[in-house]
Order: sequence, then C-alpha cells, then structure tokens
Amino acid sequence: MPAPLKALVFDAYGTLFDVYSVVTLCDSLFPGRGTPLSQLWRAKQLEYTWLRSLMGRYADFTAVTRDALEHACKVLHLALDAKNSAQLMAAYNHLALYPDARDALDDLSGFKLAILSNGSPAMLDPLVKNAGLTDVLSAVISVDAVKIFKPDPRVYQLAPDMLGVDKAEIGFVSSNYWDTVGAEKFRLQSILDQPRRRASRCARRRARPRAGQTHGAIAAHELTKPA
Repeated sequence: MPAPLKALVFDAYGTLFDVYSVVTLCDSLFPGRGTPLSQLWRAKQLEYTWLRSLMGRYADFTAVTRDALEHACKVLHLALDAKNSAQLMAAYNHLALYPDARDALDDLSGFKLAILSNGSPAMLDPLVKNAGLTDVLSAVISVDAVKIFKPDPRVYQLAPDMLGVDKAEIGFVSSNYWDTVGAEKFRLQSILDQPRRRASRCARRRARPRAGQTHGAIAAHELTKPA
C-alpha cells in the first residue's frame, strides 16, 4: 500500500500553466499563424530538452525556449526580428494559470506544495510571482540545480532533497505521460492530471458536492494515476 502523502510536487508547463496561452500574442504578431507557431514552438522546446540531456549538452530553459522559437519561425517561414522575439519570450513570464489550478492548490493546502520544472529560475520566478502563487508554494525547484532535464532521475531527486520529505511520501503531478513515467520509475507517487479532464471533474463536483470527502490528492481532485 502506498505511503500517505506529505507533499505534492507539480510540473509547471502544461500542468499548472497553459503553454498555449501564448497563441494570442503569436497570432497578433503573425496573423493566422498563431496556433501552428505555438504548437511547433512547444514541440521543439521539449525535443531540445531530451536531445540536450542525451548529448550531455545542457543549456538552461531560457536558451532552449529561444532556440525552439527561432526554429519554429524558420520552419513556418515567419520573419522573427529581435523585437518580436523579446515579446514572445516575455510572454512565458505571464503564461495563464489554468482556471481550475488555483482552486486545486487551495484544496490541497494541507500538503507541502511545490513546483519541479524544466524551467530556469529566470523564467519560473516571475511566472510564479505573476500568477500569485509565491505564498502558496513551499518551493519552486528548477532542473538548473543539476544541469539536466526531465525525465533524468537526478531531477526527481531534487524533490525529496529540497522538501525534506521521503520520496515515497511525495506525489508528483504532471499532465505529461513521459514525465509521470519518469517520476514513477524514481519511486515518487506519480499522478497523471490533465487540465481539461480536471476542469470537467471540478465542475461536476461543484454541481454535485460529495459528502464525507477525505482530504488527500486522489480524493480532493480525483487525480488519475497512470496505468
């Protein structure tokens, strides 16, 4: 039987924060191309983290994100100048928090709450501050401390090290299957939580409150464990 959870650690990009909320700015700079640009930008951003980890050529997430943006614009034949690049990079400091994410964090306030992210401190610190989560989180943990990206086990080791909690008592929450698998292999209690499904469940629960609901990660938001 799994140990009772003492801490919940969340992925940032795509789990708490909507990486595709940049599409409005993308579309204003490149009319009609916002969606394909945001999608390719994100896909290359992830691909570059995996490649850099495999090759042992770490660069922080700011550099990776900028490289991915430049590649996406080149492939899509979009003229990216310094001004547009700066605007789009700055948008990552103001990504939208998923509408239900704040309620989820408030519901789970009995746990130590933290972020464990590929993001660099220079990206995560303003993002968390702008979203009003500074006082909600016990820690904002960046892979920059170990100079390698998820799903390397050294990244997940940062959670017990920084929080002072045994890894068996930490739940790791991500919307990315590959991320939850990496955490599971490290023996964190891995929880797959996809924002669209989470929002739907929260709406249904508000309409039909459950009596006697216990306080815990699974009970509070019916988070889905990967098979």
